[in-house]
Amino acid sequence: MAKLSDPVTILKGIGPARAKQFANLNIFTLGDLICHFPRGYEDRTRLIPIEKLEPDVPACFRAMVMNTPKTAHIRKGLDITRVQVADTSARLNLTFFNNRFVTDQLQYGKEYIFYGAVSGDFIGYNMTNPVFEAMDSHPVTTRRVLPIYPLTAGLTNAALLRAVRQALAVCDPPAEILPEPVRRKYGILGADRAYYAIHEPQSMAEAELAKKRLIFEEFFVFSAGLSLMRAARAGKKTEPFEDCNLTPFHSALPFTLTGAQQRAVNEILADFRRGAPMNRLVQGDVGSGKTMVAAAAAYIAAKNGRQAALMAPTEILAEQHYDSMERLFAPLGLRTALLTGSMTVKEKRLVRERIEAGEVDLAVGTHALLSDATTFSDLGLVITDEQHRFGVGQRAKLSEKGRDPHLLVMSATPIPRTLALLMYGDLEVSIIDELPPGRENVDTFLVGESYRPRINAFIRKQVAQGHQCFVVCPAVEENEELNIKAAETWAETLQKTVFPDLRIALIHGRMKGAEKEATMAAFARGEADVLVATTVIEVGVDVPNATLMVIEDADRFGLSQLHQLRGRVGRGKAKSYCILTSHNKNQETLMRLKALCKTNDGFKIAEEDLKLRGPGDFFGSRQSGLPAFRVANLSCDMQTLKDAQQASAEWIDTYGTSDMAEAAALRERIGELFARAEGTMN
Repeated sequence: MAKLSDPVTILKGIGPARAKQFANLNIFTLGDLICHFPRGYEDRTRLIPIEKLEPDVPACFRAMVMNTPKTAHIRKGLDITRVQVADTSARLNLTFFNNRFVTDQLQYGKEYIFYGAVSGDFIGYNMTNPVFEAMDSHPVTTRRVLPIYPLTAGLTNAALLRAVRQALAVCDPPAEILPEPVRRKYGILGADRAYYAIHEPQSMAEAELAKKRLIFEEFFVFSAGLSLMRAARAGKKTEPFEDCNLTPFHSALPFTLTGAQQRAVNEILADFRRGAPMNRLVQGDVGSGKTMVAAAAAYIAAKNGRQAALMAPTEILAEQHYDSMERLFAPLGLRTALLTGSMTVKEKRLVRERIEAGEVDLAVGTHALLSDATTFSDLGLVITDEQHRFGVGQRAKLSEKGRDPHLLVMSATPIPRTLALLMYGDLEVSIIDELPPGRENVDTFLVGESYRPRINAFIRKQVAQGHQCFVVCPAVEENEELNIKAAETWAETLQKTVFPDLRIALIHGRMKGAEKEATMAAFARGEADVLVATTVIEVGVDVPNATLMVIEDADRFGLSQLHQLRGRVGRGKAKSYCILTSHNKNQETLMRLKALCKTNDGFKIAEEDLKLRGPGDFFGSRQSGLPAFRVANLSCDMQTLKDAQQASAEWIDTYGTSDMAEAAALRERIGELFARAEGTMN
């Protein structure tokens, strides 16, 4: 028998060229292949009379060939073969493009099984390029449930299915990790049956059972992994912080913390006193004041003789954090330093020397803080800005620079609590659900293309008043099929024909990092009136002078993503606005967008997004920060997630450290999932 770790090249028909195609799908081993699950199925088991076929709905039917197929040569590269088939209910015309073999394969007077979708109207129906096979052939393509796989260029569904069949024939599927009592309690298939049934289901019902098992399994593995992380952390001890007096810190602030901010600070102080490393997520809406909560934590760490590190995703954000922290901490006698990749070698060396010597209380920086060259004297608190979605490994790497330091993760993405349990199951959660006084709501409007002249006039009005505007497009380049605004061409249009007298800047994800940072920094300094952008500004810099956000083709974004983008404005004292444009007439889509116009509460928006679109689409195409699941994509019933979490907690409590086969297999799978998820998980 082959092993799951064997390369796919041991299979017949997979040479170096084919292996490269599989590599494009992250399939390198037999295990990867067996775990490359179908994205859906075509039910080809039911035979339907021709008269019952519905337009554009693929179906199987049995019919007799009523004439000899005739092929017409239309032009170079285009041959059309036509034939008529019939059953006892009706006749149907079939058309095949560039398939001369049909004339040999379909014989007059014989019956075949066909699979395809009819098109046409009451004048007459037609079917183009249906799949077919003889009645006495071994059913390979019809009369079965056919799995449909995610593919890549040059790799067909049939080729992938052949490879999967081979792998299952020469190799046992992954070992069972779900104990029999768990499978019995939740109605879960065994591993052996599930891994075969997901690829070769006998019915749609069996396909669903297999899918349920594998979704449950991935949630189970992930939840168990988080449980083990929590258990490992619970065994760690650290010196409790004795001095937790924040009176001087509060006195230095030009404002009073909100009740929600103070509650989060109190939860952090309780962690500091506990004598175990803190692992806490501070989750708050855009502008809710998470940074001040982090500042209070850094202040207490310094008062207890420990250093703090604040890691930001971009140099601009790191510089902004540094500026605000330096202004706050200098009068309090705390020393702050900035460390970024673009600093000169000498500048970095001097800062690192100060950090290592203990002459810095708070080090603010980018990934430069992770460098092996950066050594702390006594790192006691690690703060990461989750907006950039630092992975578990990156957090761990920074934490390793201290003696089990406390960890504080900041997130500006309001997430319904159910999903927060999945994404941040290894962290305690503090929620800041209150905005500081004086922070005005951003008025939001949904309009169609007919409002374009008014939108342009409003942009001009805001600029005339000395303000700046964001214009966000869903794509970088033009795409005629999608018919959506593209940042590059729209920026050019605005500059050349709409606002030739204004300063238009452009930023998108395909630009180099340094170029993006420079463009954003220039906009923040007021060197452009309008910034045309893609969603790269979602993780953005603070531009208090920006008062207008125009989001083109807003129906292309998730509600929570739109809310994040809207949060780029309304950061100054002037009244701010957000205009959503859409030419989508779908009532459900419009209802979703109108929900954003009604409230500025990110948590309400998140719940609405979850309710309207379902958890699978909650995060848009990126699925921000979610682990790299292979089959579980949150489009399943959330009850499966809850069941798997409960089951894994019970299993870990009872057997987590045992030497049972299932427990050993589970620990191995946990390691694989977290390794695969690195960089996408928070």
